[in-house]
Amino acid sequence: MSVEIRVPQLPESVADATLVAWRKQPGEAVSRDENIADLETDKVVLEVPAPIGGVLREIKVQTGASVKSGELLAVIEEGATAPATATPPPTAKAPPAAAAPLAGNGKAAVAAASSTATPPAGSATPRTSPAARRVIEENNLAPSSIAGSGPGGRVTKSDARAAATAASAAPPVPAATPPAPPGPLSALARSGRAEQRVPMTRLRSRIAERLLQAQSTQALLTTFNEVDLSAVQELRARYKDSFENKHGVKLGFMSFFIKASVEALKRFPMVNASVDNNDIIYHEYFDIGVAVSTERGLMVPVLRDADAMSFAEVEKGIANYAARARTGAITLEDLTGGTFSITNGGIFGSLMSTPIVNAPQSAILGMHKIQERPIAMNGQVAIRPMMYLAVTYDHRIIDGREAVQFLVTIKDCLEDPGRLLLGV
Repeated sequence: MSVEIRVPQLPESVADATLVAWRKQPGEAVSRDENIADLETDKVVLEVPAPIGGVLREIKVQTGASVKSGELLAVIEEGATAPATATPPPTAKAPPAAAAPLAGNGKAAVAAASSTATPPAGSATPRTSPAARRVIEENNLAPSSIAGSGPGGRVTKSDARAAATAASAAPPVPAATPPAPPGPLSALARSGRAEQRVPMTRLRSRIAERLLQAQSTQALLTTFNEVDLSAVQELRARYKDSFENKHGVKLGFMSFFIKASVEALKRFPMVNASVDNNDIIYHEYFDIGVAVSTERGLMVPVLRDADAMSFAEVEKGIANYAARARTGAITLEDLTGGTFSITNGGIFGSLMSTPIVNAPQSAILGMHKIQERPIAMNGQVAIRPMMYLAVTYDHRIIDGREAVQFLVTIKDCLEDPGRLLLGV
């Protein structure tokens, strides 16, 4: 019996998706719940699982095409078995091909040769995460040659990157024939001026669209301050071991910043509001988006009702979102909504920046690198772990006074964390 495979129901906020890869080809056997295709939306990569076991008979949509909910993708023949592959007759061994120069450095390109070797007979293609598949495809690796360290032998992104590194470090393959005289392209490559044109992914395109939209529709302004994190560092050092032993998660900095931001949002509700045409919507809940950098681009999963969460719940939520975002397991629901966002450029070494608001929100907090600096305290110079803070806000509804006092409230809560417990 033939069974049709259709595009899963997409959320209302997503009009269509792009079919970025087929994981099975016509004539290949598929198992129930096995991923047969990847669909990329504006925010996440969705897998299309096979509802039954059988053989993929026909593909209706080609890679790169845009598809909508319910559109026919492929047909599976239930219960069928893939035809046995005939053993090819023995052929004379071909001489090794000449190694192609890599653009810009002239080293032999061996990654493809070393990674496309035929896997042992009977080996099965391992399950891979979307992030790992992207690394595999970009480096022309053979999935069956990579040992997975994830649950059930699943190949993770780190497994794929390790395989890519090993392939690139392989010794060069000697050329069997002298290289051809350099033409215009090879001369350009040797000069280090080679170019590569790659289309934007849907996620990157959507990020660009939203950033331009925010800058063109909002009156964005940024105010700065600096915070002494001595008290937070001392508190973490004192309780980090007992905190981790009790809750099973490390006590990081982000939970302090989220709790301090919630306290400031309570005092200045305009910063937690948004604009809808000529109306201002005051959100009486605190859904905090936390920016996470991934190989595919920036994602902002949302911690719902952050005001009701404990420090441990905040840390667990952040760790869970970060892991899922980087393995491609994040969902559209995780990225939807949010009343205020926090981004941390300090993990990459940024000392100061002006973050862009995640529209339709009206403000975003930018964290930066913690750096020891000399500051004046009670008439004396002291060395303190300092961080510059930035709040970018929509000046249409948030006045400078409110923005500055909002940031000062965050500073006060961080420099005296007891305020977070006492609500003062």
